[in-house]
Amino acid sequence: MVGLLGKKLGQTRVYTEDGKSVSVTIVQAGPNQVLQRKTTDRDGYESVQLGFDGQKEHRLSLAKRGHLKAHNGEENYTPRSPGRTVKGKARLANRKAWDARAITPIRRIKEFRDFSLDVNPGDSIGADVFEAGDYVDVIGKTKGRGFQGVVKRWNFGGGRGSHGSGGWRRRPGSIGAGSTPGHVIKGKHMPGHMGQASRTVQNLEIIQVQADDNLLLVKGAIPGANGDYVVIRESKKKPKKTK
Repeated sequence: MVGLLGKKLGQTRVYTEDGKSVSVTIVQAGPNQVLQRKTTDRDGYESVQLGFDGQKEHRLSLAKRGHLKAHNGEENYTPRSPGRTVKGKARLANRKAWDARAITPIRRIKEFRDFSLDVNPGDSIGADVFEAGDYVDVIGKTKGRGFQGVVKRWNFGGGRGSHGSGGWRRRPGSIGAGSTPGHVIKGKHMPGHMGQASRTVQNLEIIQVQADDNLLLVKGAIPGANGDYVVIRESKKKPKKTK
């Protein structure tokens, strides 16, 4: 499985050789830095950890800062504290060396299991891992809509607009029976928070790959607003090829 972290830039259209217009979404898919490679012998499973997009170092959490120092583009994991057998000046020297380790501040980190490319910590990969004609799944967060009623959130039809409706035009109506069952059934569609949820769009075709700029032109729409981060991975359910 191949995957990348990316950022949604916007939508446009391109034209095929026969003049057909195709709506596409532009995704900046790289460069992705390989931070860590997990193995079955050491970690119990195979995976690759990628980082994307820069960040000011003082805005990083201490946990992420320590993780980036430990996996600073090197194959071997470097712990913050040595073993208990190391004491005195040697332990102090190890702590000073740890504090002096330089890092590349990274905003987004994502782990991909069973990564099919042969990469090592410190490598950089980009949009050229995909080709035009490949099918991908794109994972992103939908736009947040805040608190919404049932008409917008669940596509209710609403009440009638005349004959004494008296303000029931967009109300949900009854939410359950009386003494039997005596409570609102779980999962009842009601007003509430809408959007800002993770969604996966499957089997999107890559129309163009602009490797120099690390841009992917993906057919159709993907979740999220412009500037939101997305995950692009090799399609798990590839469509059947028509003859």
